[in-house]
Amino acid sequence: MNLLYLYHTIFFGVYLWYAYNNPSDSKGYYSFYIDNPNVGWFETFGTDTNFINFLGYPFHFLGFSYEMLMLTFSWMGFVGFIYSYLFFREKIPVKVKIFKSFDLLTLLLFLPNMHFWTASLGKGAPIFMGVMIFAYSILYPKSRLYTLILGSLIVFYIRPHVFLFLAVGAVAGYITGRDKISFGRKFLVVAGMLAGLLLVQDQILAVVDLQGSDNLIEDFEDFTGDRAENLSKKAGSGVDMSSYSLPFKLFTFWFRPLFVDAPNALGLIISFENLIYLLLFLKIIRKDFFHFIKRSPSYVKMSMVIFLLTSFAMTFVMSNLGIIMRQKQMVMYFIFFVIYYYLAEKKYKKVKRRRKLKLSGN
Repeated sequence: MNLLYLYHTIFFGVYLWYAYNNPSDSKGYYSFYIDNPNVGWFETFGTDTNFINFLGYPFHFLGFSYEMLMLTFSWMGFVGFIYSYLFFREKIPVKVKIFKSFDLLTLLLFLPNMHFWTASLGKGAPIFMGVMIFAYSILYPKSRLYTLILGSLIVFYIRPHVFLFLAVGAVAGYITGRDKISFGRKFLVVAGMLAGLLLVQDQILAVVDLQGSDNLIEDFEDFTGDRAENLSKKAGSGVDMSSYSLPFKLFTFWFRPLFVDAPNALGLIISFENLIYLLLFLKIIRKDFFHFIKRSPSYVKMSMVIFLLTSFAMTFVMSNLGIIMRQKQMVMYFIFFVIYYYLAEKKYKKVKRRRKLKLSGN
């Protein structure tokens, strides 16, 4: 973890250099405090961009420079990696080698794209932290209630729709997992989540300008069409996904850019990482994987549902490779968790068979 911290700090330096030489949202966040010197802390409170201003306000009040505030948010990103490690290791104690010699968990924790977008002032670092705190806490919600609430609030106030996916995924996993849970407890969890979603439905719908809509489906289709068109023009790295089939839309969200369509030098570097994603996905293209998912525990099903729900929703509004590279880091660890658990279970069963054969031979 010390090496991971050093690695993440290097990416803070890389992103800082990138921000000095390219347009960056981090400059806009920092200039907010310069342009609004008389604004009060609680006046900045709200969802989306407002919450980032709210998070950074106390540090600016203490006199933090742009670089210091960038480093503070980079630290939040590293906290996300700490909880990622705990999320994986707590439920998967088996070590798995991938590509013959690489430890899978180490490989996942050191993926460069994950660090680049979580090492700067902006939404990427705190929402990644919030998502991974949620993932770690939902494993034992009763004993980790306070961190579960903290992670949920961070995600909700930065991206309310992502909180929706987390809540639905947690409920789906909880009620369909193979864990022995009474009907009464399942009912209470589902009722609690649904009540929470009803309380915040206006904020979630406001993300897509659908509050007060009389026809949610039709208005959502109009919104996603306009949003995709606007994003396809942004930063010169647009892809026209409107005519893509759903499988190819998902492929684009998960694995592009892939060398030939990389928008810039950064895209070429990320293409290597996307190739690793693709090779990892190929590990689960097996018939027994569907049987594995069917009988898997609740936290595996939760991870699968969150990943698929978020991916499905994002494909309708993401038409820009730069935005895609940034947004998917929120949820990729959920599918990595599923892949890791699947491979670890196969390894564990293989070891058990060998031991059984050895004992029977004696």
